[in-house]
Amino acid sequence: MPKTLRLAAATGLAVLTMGLAVPVLAQDAAPAECQVKEFAMGLRYQQQSAEVRALQLQAYALARANLQAAIDKAADPSKLAVVTDLDETAIDNSALLVRDMQACHVYDSWDTWGDWELRGKPRPIPGALEFFDFADKAGVAIYYISDRFGEPENKAATIATLKELGFPQVSDDHVLLYGTTKVERRAVVAKDHQIVLLLGDTLHDFDGVFRKAATDVKRAEVDKNAAHFGADWIVFPNATYGEWSSAPLTAWDAEMVIK
Repeated sequence: MPKTLRLAAATGLAVLTMGLAVPVLAQDAAPAECQVKEFAMGLRYQQQSAEVRALQLQAYALARANLQAAIDKAADPSKLAVVTDLDETAIDNSALLVRDMQACHVYDSWDTWGDWELRGKPRPIPGALEFFDFADKAGVAIYYISDRFGEPENKAATIATLKELGFPQVSDDHVLLYGTTKVERRAVVAKDHQIVLLLGDTLHDFDGVFRKAATDVKRAEVDKNAAHFGADWIVFPNATYGEWSSAPLTAWDAEMVIK
């Protein structure tokens, strides 16, 4: 869950997620006094579409197949680790975002997120509980590395939420929240384990080269790291927030013809 994002004041948005374009419909265009409503189509796609559910199930199916292959090759599966993000990867927070949008509150200023961590009721992403149960029963270590607030009260609430939802291996040393960079937290895991899978919805869940990088740099790095995607890096769709939200759009320059 990024902490420094701001919404772009644009009148249209095309959300790209895992190769799928989500155009903004006319009824979702944001009035000047409520610019956050420009995300209505993305939120609807993320929360309600069968396509996102299919992508999430597909991602976890691929993760399970790849983890099984790693287990089959390992002399000791307990030395293997899966590192996963939480928000929009393992748990769905879209109810908070919809509530804030409907109140015309800019939700990615993250000033309502702390209360959501304490009192909110996220849902497991489809396929998540089954995948992590599989990893746990195979003896693979699971680490939850998230940029949720790391203050003691918030961390305790996140741990309680994960336990209530049924996620395995939820403990203070396996839930690593905001305080240091994700690169540093992944390095802590790598001291004692071989990280065989990384799961996330934003690119810095996978490599520090993507953190706070310009969009064109990220796109170039995606191409350089293409072999990781679908192998040891599993990306989940998130059409609700991201550093891409302020990226300029490219339009067809031909004259509009309406017939």
